[in-house]
Amino acid sequence: MKAGKILIAAIVVSVVSAVYMGLTCGWLFKGFYSLEPTNIWRPMEGPPGALVYIGMFLLNLIFVGVYTLISGSLPGRVAVTKGLAFGFIVWLVGILPGIFFTYMFITIAAEVVLYWMINDLVLFLLKGMIIAPICK
Repeated sequence: MKAGKILIAAIVVSVVSAVYMGLTCGWLFKGFYSLEPTNIWRPMEGPPGALVYIGMFLLNLIFVGVYTLISGSLPGRVAVTKGLAFGFIVWLVGILPGIFFTYMFITIAAEVVLYWMINDLVLFLLKGMIIAPICK
């Protein structure tokens, strides 16, 4: 696999992730962040800073890199199916445990946790569907 494809996939999925999170967390479902307790959130005076986007890109670069390493062993013949499987697996073993322990050890509204679980599932399925055709 060429490094260029990995880089392009990471850039595309980072842009899509930023737009998706802006639309969901920053606009459509932002009311979840006004549920008590609200003192756990950092003050946001506008969009996230550059560090958030740099971190998102680096994490997506790892996400794409891992996909390229294991894509041959993922179920499905079509790239999108492999991408969906990968996104679901990452959500299942990476995101879901983190959200569970966040809820167990941080005072946070259960509705926010449920929203994150569903929102991240959709996001990771989308990310998998995007990177798979680019990296095939």
